[in-house]
Amino acid sequence: MPKPSAAKRARQEATRHERNRRVTSTWRTLVRNVREAMQKNDPKLDEIYKQAASYLDRAQSKGVLHRNNASRRISRLTKAVSGHKTKSKSA
Repeated sequence: MPKPSAAKRARQEATRHERNRRVTSTWRTLVRNVREAMQKNDPKLDEIYKQAASYLDRAQSKGVLHRNNASRRISRLTKAVSGHKTKSKSA
């Protein structure tokens, strides 16, 4: 039988694991939505992008993503969205 402190730690890890999985799943879905909106030339692309960037920041503040990882993902999304806007305007 594990020590009470080990059992508590296991419960905490299980709870955090579930929370982190939900957050990770959500930000991945939001990033996927941005990419799909770019392919479909969705007029709501800006809103979708802002929502994804905001959630990536939130995931970083919760400790699910490392600060640099979140920053890099937001930067790449920003570059892709702005590149898509200029490409669609010129076309």
